Amino acid sequence: MNFPAQFFAPATLWLCHALCAALLAQAVWRVRWRQLDPVGLNAWMGACVVVMLFWSLKGGFKPGLEFHLLGGAAFALMAGPWLALIGLAIVLAGVTAYGMAEWAAFGVNFLVMAAAPVAVTGLTLRLAQRLPANYFVYIFFNAFLTGWLSFFCACLLGVSVLALADAYAPDYLFGDALSFYFLLSWSEAFTTGLMLAIFVVYKPHWVATFDDRRYLLRK
Repeated sequence: MNFPAQFFAPATLWLCHALCAALLAQAVWRVRWRQLDPVGLNAWMGACVVVMLFWSLKGGFKPGLEFHLLGGAAFALMAGPWLALIGLAIVLAGVTAYGMAEWAAFGVNFLVMAAAPVAVTGLTLRLAQRLPANYFVYIFFNAFLTGWLSFFCACLLGVSVLALADAYAPDYLFGDALSFYFLLSWSEAFTTGLMLAIFVVYKPHWVATFDDRRYLLRK
C-alpha cells in the first residue's frame, strides 16, 4: 500500500522503525542459517525477485491506497515465516530504493505489507495441524484460503492505519477502498493456490512448509 510518511507523526514513524528492527532481528536469530538447503535458498532468492515484481506492478487513485498483490502468504509457505520476513524486507528495500516508496515510512510499510500477512499465514499453519493430513487440505486451506485471508487482513490493517492517521474519511476507506481490496484478495488467493499447487507437485523441496511424509507418503 506504500504509505506516505507525511500521513504519520514522527514519533509513530520511529516506533514502527523500532518494531520493524526488532522483528527482523528476531527473524535473523530464528533462521537456522547453517541448515539452509542451497536449492531452497535459490528458490528464496527467486521468490524475492517475483514478489518485487508484484509490488512494482501497481495501480491506485490516491497516495497510500495503491493496489498490488503482496505474495506474503506464498513467500511464507515456501520459505517459512522467519525467512519470509527477511525476504520481504529485502523486497521493500529494493522497491524503496527504486523510488516507489519512502524510507521514512519503511517501518509502517513493512509491518502492514510484510509482517501482517506473514503472521496470518503462520497462524493458519498452526491451525492446519489440527486438520487431516491431506494434499488438498494443504492446497485449499494453507494456500488458497490463507492467500485470501492474509491479503485481506493486511489491507484491513492498512485502511485502519490510514483512518487512525486521519488521512482519509473512514467512510471512504472502509466503504470504497476496502471493497477494491476485497476483490483483489481473490486474485491473491488464486495466485497463491496455483503457485503452491504446482510447486508441491514438481518442486516440493522448494516449499519448506510442505512435508511429503505427512501429506503424501503415508497415504
